[in-house]
Amino acid sequence: MSERTADAATPKVLKPDEIEKMRVVSRMGREILDLAASYVKPGITTDEIDAVVHEATIARGAYPSPLNYRQFPKSVCTSINETICHGIPDQRKLKEGDIINLDVSVYYDGFHSDLNATYPVGKISDDDAKLIKTTRKCLDEAIKVCKPGALFRDIGKAIEPVAKENGCSVVRTYTGHGVHKYFHCAPNIPHYAKNKTPGTMKPGMTFTIEPMINLGPNHSAEHHWPDDWTCTTIDGNKSAQFEETLLITETGVEVLTGPIKADA
Repeated sequence: MSERTADAATPKVLKPDEIEKMRVVSRMGREILDLAASYVKPGITTDEIDAVVHEATIARGAYPSPLNYRQFPKSVCTSINETICHGIPDQRKLKEGDIINLDVSVYYDGFHSDLNATYPVGKISDDDAKLIKTTRKCLDEAIKVCKPGALFRDIGKAIEPVAKENGCSVVRTYTGHGVHKYFHCAPNIPHYAKNKTPGTMKPGMTFTIEPMINLGPNHSAEHHWPDDWTCTTIDGNKSAQFEETLLITETGVEVLTGPIKADA
């Protein structure tokens, strides 16, 4: 489906059957991300992780949303160290002390899910561990904002103070987004404070929050590689990210891609 339509430009309230399909594909995404994360260790290549994601997705009768999306050549984004987002898997071997973000997106039965997380590769520095912890906290604080009637622009207001008080900065170039029948659509959700994004949350809306947090005060994300995808920090400092797909309910928010309970 083309994202360049009036339908994709308007936040959508899903019907009950559509919400159930979002729950199914979101659980798939969580299963696949958790599986891929179990392979993160020194010596493995990101191409090998890509193969794990691809095969696990196809085995579920689904399709990896990134593959061939605007010419993206792989089934998962693997962003290492100073790479902010959209890293393309290759033959680089992970090394002790790296951090890596795995961004998994799945298309099944007409709907997409989208989630990611950042992981340590072996033993990492205290600064890198703090960056990962801070980034997860940024997302968790943002999720607390979400409920019917809340403003999309207030998400960034919850994120940026957490980043700043921990010596980090929020990337402004990339945002969260609506996700359902379209991989990326309205609403557009900046992660920084004092943004002007319009819109109010309503029950039945599904979207992502996915703050990208850089170590240090430099939020700029202007260094793009010739592959037209990979984006890195200008100063070489490391960057982390976490993402969940959310559903606004009548009483609050449901994290569709949240951890799977042991008895589920």
